[in-house]
Amino acid sequence: MSVPKWRATGALLREFQALGRASLLNDVQDSHSGNMAVRRTNERGEDEIVITATGSQKGDLEPSQICFLSAAATDFGYYKASSETDIHARILKLPGVRASMHAHLKDLILATLDDAPKPAKPPDFVPVDPLAWHHLGGVIPVDWFAVPSGSPELARVIPERLAEHPLTIIFGHGAMAKGRSLREAFFRLCVGNYAGAVVRALERLRIDVGAVRRAVTADPGRAFAAPPAPYAAEGDDRSDFRDEEEILKEFVKAGHRIFESRLSPFHTGSMSVRGVDVMLYAPKASMPRDVGGPLLSVPLAAAADDDAEAAVHKAIYAGSDFQSVMHCHVAEAEASARYAYPGESVPADRIVPIDAEGSFLYLVIPVLAPDVPAAGLIRALHEYKVAVVRGGGVWAVGAQSLSEVLHHPSSLREICIYRIGAVERGLDLRRMEPRKASRW
Repeated sequence: MSVPKWRATGALLREFQALGRASLLNDVQDSHSGNMAVRRTNERGEDEIVITATGSQKGDLEPSQICFLSAAATDFGYYKASSETDIHARILKLPGVRASMHAHLKDLILATLDDAPKPAKPPDFVPVDPLAWHHLGGVIPVDWFAVPSGSPELARVIPERLAEHPLTIIFGHGAMAKGRSLREAFFRLCVGNYAGAVVRALERLRIDVGAVRRAVTADPGRAFAAPPAPYAAEGDDRSDFRDEEEILKEFVKAGHRIFESRLSPFHTGSMSVRGVDVMLYAPKASMPRDVGGPLLSVPLAAAADDDAEAAVHKAIYAGSDFQSVMHCHVAEAEASARYAYPGESVPADRIVPIDAEGSFLYLVIPVLAPDVPAAGLIRALHEYKVAVVRGGGVWAVGAQSLSEVLHHPSSLREICIYRIGAVERGLDLRRMEPRKASRW
């Protein structure tokens, strides 16, 4: 067995530290849980595994808590590296995989718990949101293990699952994800936890999750808006307006707030600011501190090679005088967009605030169909500045800055949290909503 080394410096250490802090801040880890690993070729041309030390605080990783192991080893023994090193090593041997990450995804784990006798394989998890459906697949495997941490059975089954899926769930424990980079593995974990949060919010709203799943599975094209672009593993360091300090600062601050306030999972969503003939554009809007994303300057005019996300931004600018646009995936709003009032069979076409601040800011927030045309979305944004697209996220606009437009998805999340909590407590939303909202 090769002798492990305990050291890390430079960009590698910063990446581990930044994603460790982000995972703690996003509550997908507790103070000491989880682990991260990458496979790389070192300066001597040797294949090695770099992994976090067992028991290390992922939110405060020190250089001595990053372990360097030979990828050729077959017995990692018992030492400072993670107790799940064997599992990571097998995952990192999968074709195209350069990183793996394990986290305690509380929302996803709660959404997959059951009280059926064990041992028995739990039902696999079927997401009902567009992010997980497109990025993780229509079915995410769930497995129960007698010893759900560091066991030989775990080391055999988890790599088998990840050979076929981007993410897999360990019943009652957590999830593991693979990636071409550590960021992609973290992205998949965050999207997975978001999927769990959507399902949990649906349950709290007393919505029939099974019925929603059947509808989504039968026709995902009808259930969701346009598919998100595939995750780009490269290009995060690109900044086309690095010298424009004020606008750069505004993008960075907004990206931090989107992530920290859970307005969209890591590296999802988008935001832009209108220029004279260009659009300043962040296609990975949710950016934790020290983990950036591309900041692009692209032609304001529509182009044939625009992806669906950029095309909506450009369409909004073409059909309005708005100066800033933001798109987020708010779990509470995604669930609330499927809420039908008692006695009604179809989801409501509005979200009505029941809290004081929400009622002051908005009479109602419109809920639009997944296939709403750009013109319909723009009309709603002209009237309300924010709209929820069922199966398509939250769109918001501003007359000036990103700070202005950020207020809309942030307020909407709070509005939805109050409504979900009221339903959970058995309160009557109709009686709590302002009377003038019923005349909308």
